[in-house]
Amino acid sequence: MSSLPSLIFVPGSWHKPTCYDPIIKLLQPKLKCIAINLPSTSGNPAASFKDDLEAARSAISSETTAGRNVVVVAHSYGGIVGNSAVKGFTRTPEDQGQSSKGYVIGIILIASGYTLTGYAFMDPFFGHPPPTWRANNDTGYAEFVTPPRELFYHDLPEKEAEYWVSQLATQSLKALFEGAELTYAGWQDVPSWYIGTIEDRGLPVLAQRLTVGMARAMGGNVMHRELQTSHSPFLSQPKATVKIMLEAVGAFTGESVDESGEPASANSAALAAFIVV
Repeated sequence: MSSLPSLIFVPGSWHKPTCYDPIIKLLQPKLKCIAINLPSTSGNPAASFKDDLEAARSAISSETTAGRNVVVVAHSYGGIVGNSAVKGFTRTPEDQGQSSKGYVIGIILIASGYTLTGYAFMDPFFGHPPPTWRANNDTGYAEFVTPPRELFYHDLPEKEAEYWVSQLATQSLKALFEGAELTYAGWQDVPSWYIGTIEDRGLPVLAQRLTVGMARAMGGNVMHRELQTSHSPFLSQPKATVKIMLEAVGAFTGESVDESGEPASANSAALAAFIVV
């Protein structure tokens, strides 16, 4: 089994997997990338957190069953899905010596949070939406109060920001408010890297730093980096985001992968020959 893992990308609320396209284009020559579609953004107000979780777990299972290790990459709301999805897929002492199976070896969170087992996404907010969006109980969707360009993409050129706003989908309220019995603090099982966003107008950087501090205080193996960006660094600074991600993958695997996609260590010829299509 190659030391290079597959990357499974979990989007945030309202976002389709295509939001990751700019960084996947940079990563794909180096690593296998799989971006999942969350059912809660599919136009169905009945779509639940359980549906999102099953979509993520299915993608992880497909890779690990095939003998490939996995790094879960999650943005914003996707963090609670990604953290919860790793349950049962990380290596345990009983797994030592098994070479045919892959495992989740790390988590990369982007402008997200560290999930607590048994708490739904909105539980830390006491069920009250922030001022940037409101709960429309008639439609079953979360609706913007703050213009999404201001919320997510203020550091993008106007036309580019408008394009990504046009790609946003509906967001099921059910997924945000329910599912506490299914959530899991997966970051306690594997090391994690956190990419913070200093200019974030959706999730203030102070709140991000607090969640990182909480995870560290609870014993999490957390590496923290920050970028001078909006809530969406994978769009406004894709190269800088990828650089941090490759550094994280190197830390998870013990192989320093440079930006050409090749391991930096001279004794990794087999790994250097590995190209994902």
